[in-house]
Amino acid sequence: MRKNLPTSSWSVFDFDDKQKQLAGLERTTEAGDFWSDSSTAQATMRQISRLREEIDSWRAFRGHLLDLKELAAMDDESLRGELEGEVGSLEADLEQRAFTAMLSEPYDRDDALLAIHAGAGGTDSQDWAAMLERMYLRWAEKRGYETEMLDRTDGEEAGLKSVTIAIDGAYAYGYLRSEKGVHRMVRLSPFDAAHRRHTSFALVEVLPQVAMGDPDVQINPSDLKIDVFRSSGAGGQNVQKNATAIRLTHIPTGIVVTCQNERSQLQNRENALRVLRARLVELKRAEKDQEIAVLRGEYTKAEWGSQIRSYVLHPYQMVKDHRTEYETGNTQAVLDGDLDAFMESYLRQGA
Repeated sequence: MRKNLPTSSWSVFDFDDKQKQLAGLERTTEAGDFWSDSSTAQATMRQISRLREEIDSWRAFRGHLLDLKELAAMDDESLRGELEGEVGSLEADLEQRAFTAMLSEPYDRDDALLAIHAGAGGTDSQDWAAMLERMYLRWAEKRGYETEMLDRTDGEEAGLKSVTIAIDGAYAYGYLRSEKGVHRMVRLSPFDAAHRRHTSFALVEVLPQVAMGDPDVQINPSDLKIDVFRSSGAGGQNVQKNATAIRLTHIPTGIVVTCQNERSQLQNRENALRVLRARLVELKRAEKDQEIAVLRGEYTKAEWGSQIRSYVLHPYQMVKDHRTEYETGNTQAVLDGDLDAFMESYLRQGA
């Protein structure tokens, strides 16, 4: 009977360290002024919830493992089939946990901001950007992540010009950072009267959501220019009569962020600050990566059109990642949010 159970990989999860982290965070919630900063307090509560879920999940995994060890020790041939099935399931579970443990970059465990921008290609590219929006929303839904639309600008005829979505869930940024770059679509255009083949491009940005108290991001209010304007809409009842949309300009860097999805000016301002903090963190990281690349003699400027992935719907069906060479012919599944294989292939390559 098969008895080789995966007992040695418990070290993938530092149980004691996680317990100490949880205890420390729980102590901070006992402070009298804990809720004085609601954004930081909510971020802390989310972190506590995730740590508890993670600890409980590993505790359940360990219990399952010990139960199987006891069954295997009975050396009962009639249990062979059941044991082999359970061990196979346990090994697949452990492989996924070991992979998740490799997500150790800064902010990998955190929430993410996903921005999609239509590129060259007119209406076709705006429609392609909307297809990408749907794809990532489906992916997030499958993983049980929460999503919130922060800003969206519709296209003139169809699709969208740009959209920014907050995606909240454990390791959201760690997985989604594999999606950053230009995505290329080849298909017969539904907007071309001659039904000719068109190539469209859209840019996907992935940013880590940064807590208000993060020491890496300090925003001086005097460095901000704040403009208030009316939200754009599809017309009729959707047009805002009051000026609720916010445009933030960070004067030292020139970064501009707009948010107009909420009916409250205060909510739009808070969301714009969330995006600004994320962009400032990404700017600092990009500058650091560029300095390292120049020192190594590896730096090449990233140009628009250097796609990371191609989605071909005509004359054949294929989605291919040009960084890892991973590909599949099941384009519909990918467009329905089946992205994990692409993400894991990219992340394992960089591990």
